Amino acid sequence: MNNWFTIDQIDKETYIISEYRHWEETHCYLLIGSERSLLIDTGLGICNIYDKVIKLTDKPVTAVATHIHWDHIGGHKHFPDFYVHEDEMNWLSGEFPLPMEQIKGMVVDRCDLPEGYDVNKYEFFQSEPTRVLKDNDVINIGDRFVQIVHTPGHSPGHMRLFGKQKAHSLSSKRSPRTRKFGRRIMNLFQMPDFPVLCTV
Repeated sequence: MNNWFTIDQIDKETYIISEYRHWEETHCYLLIGSERSLLIDTGLGICNIYDKVIKLTDKPVTAVATHIHWDHIGGHKHFPDFYVHEDEMNWLSGEFPLPMEQIKGMVVDRCDLPEGYDVNKYEFFQSEPTRVLKDNDVINIGDRFVQIVHTPGHSPGHMRLFGKQKAHSLSSKRSPRTRKFGRRIMNLFQMPDFPVLCTV
């Protein structure tokens, strides 16, 4: 589906990839370094975010989940190199606290689904991460460093990611609902010395 994702470019090395056709309006972030690219969250998995990402970067891509919820790890299956916070490791090995039928219901809730989409084929992502993160860890993607800030509450291992060079602080839970959110954030990022806090 060509119009599932909305892409906003913050600068030449930073993109927001949004899913506005689901009420959660998940925002994923692609940060491009000199050696690797970092994809912060991978959305619902209803459509393939990988196909969009490879058009935006020619670097190897590592995925990192702000937290292990269905609307943030749905596309992880396309990224074998991925990181997760230590407090949610068990959620990737069969211990997520909600039954699959309830998760499927939330995937399709208030969603303008692609024609022919079958939620019965939906699977909650399970796998072993390539790196386990903890508070204050730093991810180096080549001339660009992202610091982990552990912010439990929404989930046990929820994280914000602070881009040191560009003063970007990124999380992927929604702000007040607006379809213009991505462009509003883009304008904030372009303000010099403005410590942006994205709570999407």
